[in-house]
Amino acid sequence: MAGATTPASGALVRLCLPSLLLFLYRCCRCEAVEMERTLAMIKPDGLSGKYTEAIKEVILDSGFHIVKETEVQLDAERASVFYAEHSQRSFFDSLVKYITSGPVLAMVLERPDAVAQWRTLIGPTDAKKAKTSHPNSIRAMCGLDSEKNCVHGSDSPESADREISFFFGEAESVTVEHDEL
Repeated sequence: MAGATTPASGALVRLCLPSLLLFLYRCCRCEAVEMERTLAMIKPDGLSGKYTEAIKEVILDSGFHIVKETEVQLDAERASVFYAEHSQRSFFDSLVKYITSGPVLAMVLERPDAVAQWRTLIGPTDAKKAKTSHPNSIRAMCGLDSEKNCVHGSDSPESADREISFFFGEAESVTVEHDEL
């Protein structure tokens, strides 16, 4: 008889229906979330000042994922390549000397709008100004001035791609799609 149910079919519906509804709910909510990657670097003063764990805690508490990290000692040649866009500026030699004065910790951070969110989190370049204008920023926490400002952040997705490749030896797209359930 069409449309008739048996006790067994009713039990099957009661058993499977909640799972089916949950599945459909999740599928309806699925949306692509565009993740972005950026380079974060803790500079020699941040590592020698023992700020690494505090900085990582702020990173994670701010919704970033640390995808990769490496501690490296840059020599003058590699530092000059990394900061090539500043090569004609008066502070270039001082910058290279500073960044080669000890190891740095380079990290690939990921989250939606990572470049802008990281730049906001680190605060203004001049750590002295950051202490008054952005007192909760990373540079306010551990930076000293505009050169010894504890951290570096990529200023654009294009820079992030180049800088990630510089430290990790691979060309990675800074935009990654994830499905959110």
